[in-house]
Amino acid sequence: MKTVKTLVAVAIAALSSTAALADINIGVSLSLTGPGSGLGIPMQNQFKLFPTTIAGEKVNLIILDDASDPGKGAANARRFVTEDKVDLIIGSCLTPVAAAMTPVATEAKTVQLAASPVGVPPGADQWMFRLPQGNDVMAHAMVEHMKKQNVKTIGFLGYTDAYGELWLKALTPLAEKAGMKVVATERFARTDTSVTPQALKLSSANPDAILVVASGSGAAMPHKAVIERGYKGKIYQTHAAATPDLVRIGGKDVEGSFVVSGPAVIAEQLPDSHPSKKLAVDFVTNYEKLMGPGTRNQFAGHSYDAAIALNKAVPLALKSGKPGTPEFRAGLRDALETMGRTVFAHGVMNWTKSDHWGYTNETGVMLKVVDGKFKVE
Repeated sequence: MKTVKTLVAVAIAALSSTAALADINIGVSLSLTGPGSGLGIPMQNQFKLFPTTIAGEKVNLIILDDASDPGKGAANARRFVTEDKVDLIIGSCLTPVAAAMTPVATEAKTVQLAASPVGVPPGADQWMFRLPQGNDVMAHAMVEHMKKQNVKTIGFLGYTDAYGELWLKALTPLAEKAGMKVVATERFARTDTSVTPQALKLSSANPDAILVVASGSGAAMPHKAVIERGYKGKIYQTHAAATPDLVRIGGKDVEGSFVVSGPAVIAEQLPDSHPSKKLAVDFVTNYEKLMGPGTRNQFAGHSYDAAIALNKAVPLALKSGKPGTPEFRAGLRDALETMGRTVFAHGVMNWTKSDHWGYTNETGVMLKVVDGKFKVE
């Protein structure tokens, strides 16, 4: 496994010039290969713009590839806490991988900033905070849009893993409350290269809308399969699909589809009154200056927001102890739980001791694919 060790180049704010007590070491596990690479690579790119110091302390990033594999993600987390003695873990961008890392971070009493909307048993997220929006929050925005589209019946085509099941669990009660019904449910594995049987069943059921629950480049294949089977209804995608890969790979088949997203990827289209507009514009401007026009990515935005959270939390945590100590790690958790209302590029965050998701129902933005681009609905 190739290790990419980097001290990233640009600080996002002028911070205290006091001498560092100790380096802040951050372990980052991303899917740089495998099915999740379309999510992990943009996050890695944004980390090139991560602050080199926070509150006067030098920041070291240790980036490992988890190859989209939960076992490797857990192994990376184990290395971070036993060998690298990190103060914080970020990752992974895939829900199953992030979930596999959580017990390791919890055992080591080290904060994990998950870059995917991972669900764990009640009480198991004491050291894990989510950077992406929760499925309940995003499903709320989607169902509200479906109501305006007069959707009454819904088909579900999603991953067999935690991400798929959590979305089904989030969508079903909200849809039922809105007078809609999930009439067909089909699943597939992330590694599947075809979903023809599932697509045929859904097309035969002919619901008013189909929700595809997949991520990155993997979201295009099931979408195209449904279209190729002759489905003419509305197709929705989740926030894990709000990436250029969906329209690049999906082509004409994804035209007219709806995608729920955080505000970061459509920064310029946000009204001036939106609290995230200034930061979202800053994110996409600097990211596309680095990577090129049209490369903005929802998951890269999570890397950007991680820096915002730490710039607010680290000064508070330093009051508890210096980096490299259990006191500092505990102080980070306490600081994240008590830092209050914080504007991210992806919305407004307010983590608390009882809520490590943090976003509100106003967060989700509905997009439509028009001429190969995302447009705010």
